[in-house]
Amino acid sequence: MSTENMDIESETANQIEIIYEDEFLVAINKEAGMLVHRSWLDKGETRFAMQLTRDAVGCHVFPVHRLDKPTSGVLLFAKSSAVARSLGEAFTAHKVTKQYIAVVRGFMPDQGTIDYALSFKPDAIADKFADLDKPAQEAVTHWQSLAQVEVPFAVSKKHSTSRYSLVRLTPETGRKHQLRRHMRHVFHHIVGDTSHGDIRHTRFFRTHYDCTRMLLHAQTLALSHPVTGEPLLLKAGLDEQWMRILEEFSWVDSAKA
Repeated sequence: MSTENMDIESETANQIEIIYEDEFLVAINKEAGMLVHRSWLDKGETRFAMQLTRDAVGCHVFPVHRLDKPTSGVLLFAKSSAVARSLGEAFTAHKVTKQYIAVVRGFMPDQGTIDYALSFKPDAIADKFADLDKPAQEAVTHWQSLAQVEVPFAVSKKHSTSRYSLVRLTPETGRKHQLRRHMRHVFHHIVGDTSHGDIRHTRFFRTHYDCTRMLLHAQTLALSHPVTGEPLLLKAGLDEQWMRILEEFSWVDSAKA
C-alpha cells in the first residue's frame, strides 16, 4: 500500500459526522462501537468521540450526556463549561427529549410505558470506589411499535418462525443501560445486545444478515438552545448495517424520524 493511500485511510478513520454546530454547541452522529471518551474499561481503544470532535472543531468540548459504546446516534457537546452546566441542568430537569429506534425480538404492542426501577450495576474498574448499596432508581421508558416482521427461520426451538419489532423508545429518565435493561425486563431484548440481549437472536442476525452491531440508535434529541432559547431538533442518520436491515424488512419508511 502506498504512503498516500495509508494517509487517506488514516484520515477516514479519524473522521466524524458533525450534524450541528454553532459557537456554543456541536453535535455528532456517533458511530456504534465508539467510546464517548477515554476509559479504563477499554485500554486498547484509540478512537474517542470527544477527542475526535475536539479535533474537528478546533476547540475543547464538554460532554453533557452519554451514549453506550455499542449505541449510535446523536451525541451533544458544549464548547464551554458554562454551557455544559446549563445543558446538564436541562437534562436533569427532563427538559431534553431523546428518542431512539431499536429492533427487538417478538411483537410488541402498539405503545406503552415501562416503569421499572433499576438497581445500580457497577463496572469492575470504572465504579471501583462507588457506593454499591445504592437503592434502585426510578426508571421510565415509553415505547411505540413502528413495524413488525415474521421471518421463516427458527431461532428458538419452540417456534418455527421468528418475530421482530421496530420500536421507538423515549426514556423519561437516564439510568445506566436503561433501554437495554428495560427491554430485557419485558422479554423484548434488543437485537445485537451482547450484555442484556438474547444471544440466539444476536447470532442469527450476525450470520444471516451480516449485522455485527447492536440495533439501538439515538435518532433525535430535542431541546431549547441553552443560550438563545430557540427550539433545537437534532437528527442522526442510520449507518449501512441499519439500512440493510430496514430494507430487508421493508421498514425504511417506518423508521423515519
